[in-house]
Amino acid sequence: MKGKRSRLNTWLRGDLDMVDWKHEAQERETAYLDDLKTLIAVPSVRDDKQATKEAPLGPGPKEALDTMLAIAKRDGFKTKNIDNIVGYIEMGPEDADEYVAILSHLDVMPAGEGWDTDPFQAVVTNDRIIGRGASDDKGPGLAAYYAFKIIRDLGIPLKRRVRLIFGTDEENDWTGMTRYFEVEPAPAYGFSPDAEYPIINGEKGNVQIEIKGPATNQGRYTLEYFGAGVRTNMVPGVARATVQLHDSNELVPLFDAYLADHPELKGETEVDGNAVKLTLYGKQVHGAMPETGLNAGTYLAQFLSQFAFGGTAAEFLRYLGGPAHDDTNGAKFGIAFEDEVMGPLTMNVGIQKFIAHHDAFLNFNFRYPKGIEPETIRQALAKHLFEWQVTPTIGGHAQAPHYVAPSDPLVKTLLNVYHEQTGLPAYDQVIGGGTYGRLMKRGVAFGALFPDSPDSMHQVNEFSLLSDLFQSISIYAQAIAEITNLD
Repeated sequence: MKGKRSRLNTWLRGDLDMVDWKHEAQERETAYLDDLKTLIAVPSVRDDKQATKEAPLGPGPKEALDTMLAIAKRDGFKTKNIDNIVGYIEMGPEDADEYVAILSHLDVMPAGEGWDTDPFQAVVTNDRIIGRGASDDKGPGLAAYYAFKIIRDLGIPLKRRVRLIFGTDEENDWTGMTRYFEVEPAPAYGFSPDAEYPIINGEKGNVQIEIKGPATNQGRYTLEYFGAGVRTNMVPGVARATVQLHDSNELVPLFDAYLADHPELKGETEVDGNAVKLTLYGKQVHGAMPETGLNAGTYLAQFLSQFAFGGTAAEFLRYLGGPAHDDTNGAKFGIAFEDEVMGPLTMNVGIQKFIAHHDAFLNFNFRYPKGIEPETIRQALAKHLFEWQVTPTIGGHAQAPHYVAPSDPLVKTLLNVYHEQTGLPAYDQVIGGGTYGRLMKRGVAFGALFPDSPDSMHQVNEFSLLSDLFQSISIYAQAIAEITNLD
C-alpha cells in the first residue's frame, strides 16, 4: 500500500514515468487468459439466418457482447449496450467535454475447414493461445480491457474520458459501429487494437465489385455447382465443383495431372455415376494480403475452363480462371496502380458461386490507394466480360482511403510508447486491411501483432503468441494513459 500511495503522488504531479507497466501486466496474466478463454468459447460469427429482434446479427455476436460487458460489470466498470450490436466500457471524469476511444470487435470469421483443434475451445501451449479470435480481435481487444484495469486499479488520473468500444460486425458490414456513431458523440481521437505494430496510420480504400447473372449450361460438360469462399475478405482455401459428363473417367486423370503440375495445391475427386465432384485445396489467408495465399477457386476454375462447357458456365469459368486468376494486383484487368505513400492496389476474389438454373456470382474485394477510384475499377472488370452479358456493380460498405499524418501528436505518442517499451524501431505505415480506426478523423490502428510475429488472422489454427498479448497489455496501458492526458 505504501508503494502504491507513493506512485499515486507521483502521478498526481503529472509524471507517469515511475509506473512499472510490465510488472502490472504480469500480475494480471492468469486472469487475462481465463477471460480470453471464455470469450473464444463464444462462436461469435454473424448468422443472419438466426437473426432476431433481440439478436440482430445472430446469437453468437450478441452472446459475445453480453459476455464482454458482464466481465466489465464484474470488475466494476460503467458499461452500455446499444441495441445488442455494439457496447462500450467507460472510465475517466464524467464532466470531461471530450473522450478518447479504443475500438475493438468481438465477432470472428467462420472457422473454415482444416483445424487441428476445436476453434472455439482455446488451447494454451507454452508459447501461444489457439482459437478463433485469439488474434482477430478478441485477444487484442481484451488486452486493451486489461490495460483499462491497470489504469483504474492504480488510480491514474485522466484528463478525458476514455471508452473501450466493442463492435460485433467488423468482419462484415460494420453494422454495430455504424450504429454507435449514429447515436453517440464522436470521439476526439483514438486507436483500434486490430492490426500490427509499430502503428497503422494509413489504410487503403476498400470496395467490393459484384458480378451476378443466371447460371446456364449448353455444352458437352455441365457445371451443376461451383463454390469457393465464405467472406469477401478471405482468400478461399477450399473450392468445390460438381460436373456432369458422359464419361466421368475422362475428368479424373486430367485433374490428377493438373495437381501434379501444381504441387502447392491438393485435391480429391469423387465419382457418382456421370457426376464428378472435385475438391481443390489452396491456402486461406486474409483478403488484405491475397499475394500470401492460394485462391482455391480461381485455380479450380482455371482447370475447368479448358473443357467444353457452354452457356454462362463457360463464361463464368473463363473469367474466373482467366483474368481473375493468379493476379492479386489487377494487372490483367489493366488496373495495377501504386501510390508512393499508400502502396499498391490489391485484389481478392473472395466469394465464387455457380448453381445451375439459379445464379452465378462473383465478389471481388479491392484494397486501393488514393489516386484511383472505385468506378475506374468497376469499368475495368466490365471490359473483360466479353460474351458474359452481366454488369459489374459496386457493393455496399465502400470505404475511402484514410490517413493520419505522422506529425499528429497521437501518432507520435503511440510510437514513443511502443519504442520505449520494446526498444524496437518505431515507424508509421499503411496497410490494405481496414480497421475501426478509420472511423475517427484522428484514428489509427495500434497492434497487437509484432513485426516479426506470424500472422494467422482469418486462417485455420488462428493463434496469438502469449508474449505478444501480455506485452500488449503493458503497451496499451501506458498508451491509453498518455493519449488520454495529451495537452
